Amino acid sequence: MKNVFGVLGGGSWGTALVKILLENNKYVNWYLRNEETIEFIKKFKKNPNYLRALNIDTSKTKLSSSIEKTVKNSTIIILAIPSPFLDSELKKIKSSLNKKTIFSALKGVVPQTHLIVSEHLNKIYNVPFSKIGIITGPCHAEEVALEKLSYLTVACKNSEIGKFMKHSLGTKFIRVKISNDIKGVEYAAMLKNVYALVVGISHGLGYGDNFQSVLISNSLREMKSFIKIIY
Repeated sequence: MKNVFGVLGGGSWGTALVKILLENNKYVNWYLRNEETIEFIKKFKKNPNYLRALNIDTSKTKLSSSIEKTVKNSTIIILAIPSPFLDSELKKIKSSLNKKTIFSALKGVVPQTHLIVSEHLNKIYNVPFSKIGIITGPCHAEEVALEKLSYLTVACKNSEIGKFMKHSLGTKFIRVKISNDIKGVEYAAMLKNVYALVVGISHGLGYGDNFQSVLISNSLREMKSFIKIIY
C-alpha cells in the first residue's frame, strides 16, 4: 500500500489539515465521531461546527465515524483529537498502532499518564520513536482556511518520512521546515502556549511593551533550560 493519510479529529485544526493534505494527495481518510457531521459535510461540503467558510473536496475525502476503519486503511495517521480525549479514542482501535507511522498535531499532555503525546504513544502503545512525528506551527487554522501564508514545522527522526511529510504539507500558502528533535519541538510547542497565556494576562493588567519584552525573553530562556533538562 502506498502512503495514505488518515486524519483523526474533526475540530478546526483537523479540518485545516485535511484541506492542506488534499492539495497534494489523491484522497485522505478522515475520522469524525459524529455521523450527523459526516452527513452534513457530504451534503454541503462544509464542516458545520468549525471553519464553516471552508469548502471541502468530498470527492477526495473518505469520511468515517469508525476510527478503526480509518486507521486500518491508512499508513500515516495524523492525530488532531484534543489531548484530554486522545487516549479514550485510541483505546477504540484494535489494529496495532505500532505498525503505523503516527504524527501528532496536538499540544499538551495526555491527562491519564501526564506524558506528552509522543511519549504516551511510545510507552503505552509501544510505537517506536522512529515511527512518531510532530506537526506544529505556530499556525492558526482560520488563516489556513483563508490560505494566508503560514509556516509548519515537521519533526521526525526518519529523514525520508520527514521529507515526504514536507512535500505532502507544502502548498502555495504553507511553508514547511523539518527537524529531527521530536521531544524538543513538542515540549516547545506546549510551553509556548503557557507563555502566551502569561503575556496575555500581563497585557490585560496594563503592563507595557517593555515588561512584556522582558517576559518573553525570560520565557525563551526558561524554555531552553527546561528542554535541556528533559534530555
